[in-house]
Amino acid sequence: MGSTSAENGAGKSAETTTAQHGTDGVGRRALIKRSAALGLVSVPAMGFLSACASGGGGGESNDDTQGETSEDNPFGVKKGTKLDVVIFKGGYGDDYAKAWEAAFRKKWGVTSTHTGTQEITGKLQPRFNAGNPPDIVDNSGAQKIKIDVLYRNGQLLDLAEVLDAPSVDDPSKKVRDTVIPGTLDPGLQEGKVVALNYIYTVWGLWYSGKLFQEKGWEVPKTWADFLAICKDAKSQGIGGLAHQGKYPYYINVAIMDLIAKKGGLDAMKAIDNLDPKAFVGSDAAQAAVEAVYEVVEKGYLMPGTNGLDHTESQTRWNQYKAAFITSGSWLENEQLKQTPPDFDMKFLPMPLLEGSEMPFEAIRAGSGEPFIIPAKAKNLPAAKEFMRMMLSREWSTLFAKEANSLTILKDGVDPSVQLRPGTQSTVEASKAAGDNTFRFLYTEWYSEMDTAIQNASNELMARRIQPKEWLKRAQAAVDKAAKDPASKKNRRE
Repeated sequence: MGSTSAENGAGKSAETTTAQHGTDGVGRRALIKRSAALGLVSVPAMGFLSACASGGGGGESNDDTQGETSEDNPFGVKKGTKLDVVIFKGGYGDDYAKAWEAAFRKKWGVTSTHTGTQEITGKLQPRFNAGNPPDIVDNSGAQKIKIDVLYRNGQLLDLAEVLDAPSVDDPSKKVRDTVIPGTLDPGLQEGKVVALNYIYTVWGLWYSGKLFQEKGWEVPKTWADFLAICKDAKSQGIGGLAHQGKYPYYINVAIMDLIAKKGGLDAMKAIDNLDPKAFVGSDAAQAAVEAVYEVVEKGYLMPGTNGLDHTESQTRWNQYKAAFITSGSWLENEQLKQTPPDFDMKFLPMPLLEGSEMPFEAIRAGSGEPFIIPAKAKNLPAAKEFMRMMLSREWSTLFAKEANSLTILKDGVDPSVQLRPGTQSTVEASKAAGDNTFRFLYTEWYSEMDTAIQNASNELMARRIQPKEWLKRAQAAVDKAAKDPASKKNRRE
């Protein structure tokens, strides 16, 4: 957050560092039918200008970790070596990674050191600075290390070799040809994939099916209908909208979704491409920020939400203290302990502003939870093979089973895996959206700009600035990013 400031949530603070030992690997499972999963979902094709860069170079393994290569062992994994794995322990936990590591040890004889933490920057920045990074990292959460910064410092491996390797399941195909179209794009820096965003994620609004049934509320398809429910909720002592105030990334889900749906893909691309009228001069941006501010002005926010972190706001929402909350599809898994058994968590596409170019069913969807291989990883052969196996049906199914979420692998989940209500509703929403999906990339390309826009949103929700000032600050962040020579190397057509 995956993400992305907090794209898959931070969850409760917990850390584990253990050596993983061999256990039985997960058995091979049948493919899920395309009609039953997200293999049917396509993400709009995106074009990028490729350019040479000093960052993201390919690393070289030392002799201690390099084994013989073969058709089944394309990177030369060496038995008896060790793999240093660091996993962001947030909404998806880290049990899935422990199971992966056990399966990896059984197949390759490589033991792993496992670290599950939320303090990605705190734990890893000193190691990167010292030239002693882990071998593979799930670089996510509120304390992730900025991908664009790592890339510019030459600290990330170009993942082309992994993506061009034979698929574990079908060696006649390259790994890159087995993933849902468009899902590799968020990991691009200057035309190179340097992060593998592994989880298929959707973003939008969430509500309780139970609460809606009790109150007689129907799913709102327009912003006017959304506001009407917020008004009714307020009259009954319930907040209309909750958001994770200490992490304004979440309220930007609403603002940015409204911009994209109101102005279409051109409005989204204008922001990613640092257009001089991305915000100031954009009718879609003005309408979107004014719509969200109306929730603030009319007192429809859940009381206290501006001062709460993600888990605090989400827990109060689970206690029926708000009708809606903004988040991504990691929400259900993150809130398992706090969600009542009959809560009936549901996903909702962002309701439409008047005159929107995209349909109600359109959703922000794509890949989240970026996995990286540091350029100076000590065991590059094993790290590359580990990532290749992540994109196998066996490991994808294991992830879905342990983390209640879908991966970017086409048809990658066995039908025996029972998804929980909230996650199942995202599958249905993705089918309904079809090709009407979108995904901003400025969060990965321009982290400083992203932070500035989040800060502006924080001020907006606290009523310390008005929509006009928000637009001015957001545009200033765009203009500043546009002056960076490196910005010319990132572009979508």
